[in-house]
Amino acid sequence: MQPHRRAGLVAGLLYLVTFVSSIPALLLLAPVLEDPGYVVGPGADVEVTWGAVLDLVNAAACIGTAVVLFPVIRRRGEARALGFVASRLMEAAIIVVGVVSLLAVVTLRQAGGDGVAGDAGARLAVAQSLVAVRDWTFLLGPGLMAGINALLLGSLMYTSRLVPRAIPLLGLVGAPLHLTAVAASIFGANEQTSTWSALAVAPIFVWELSLGLWMTLKGLRDDAGRPAGEAAAQVPVAA
Repeated sequence: MQPHRRAGLVAGLLYLVTFVSSIPALLLLAPVLEDPGYVVGPGADVEVTWGAVLDLVNAAACIGTAVVLFPVIRRRGEARALGFVASRLMEAAIIVVGVVSLLAVVTLRQAGGDGVAGDAGARLAVAQSLVAVRDWTFLLGPGLMAGINALLLGSLMYTSRLVPRAIPLLGLVGAPLHLTAVAASIFGANEQTSTWSALAVAPIFVWELSLGLWMTLKGLRDDAGRPAGEAAAQVPVAA
């Protein structure tokens, strides 16, 4: 297997893993995210814990995409390639902070009776603070960093033609829209669940999904813009 094809296949699969892990994670984490009284109620600790595990898988896959792609994209722009690795690492780190905060809510609910854990009012206050931390990590991790990732990797993919230009163009067009919505949310002018946020994140969602599917099925193109391995196949073999 050609190096470009191998790198594209692994990176594409890892991009798809981020979707397969992060979307179910949101559903599994819903009880603790949506119920203000979760910490003093019956809870759904197993469900929430599995959601946290899937978020950890998502974080690991984020790092993996950058590590696998770096040897290929560094030749197209080393500073941007390194920036992409750094932004993916930061995104993963922020996701992990959110995971830890929700697991702390589970622990607090299970603790039951000693000290602060025995005061329902205090437990509610602490748990709601931890959920608020997770909400911010979701905005700054998969939110803010996704836009930065699209600018860095999208520009590299667009200029190098490693994939068809229509794919990174989605990221380059969507990144400013998404970052604007995120900035508005940071300053309280927008909600993460608003129509504006949904419309702004749509191009980023399609960019990452189409990139993952293309790299998995087709791989990365070579320096001449051809599918990896095509040039080698066209070289005549000496008699």
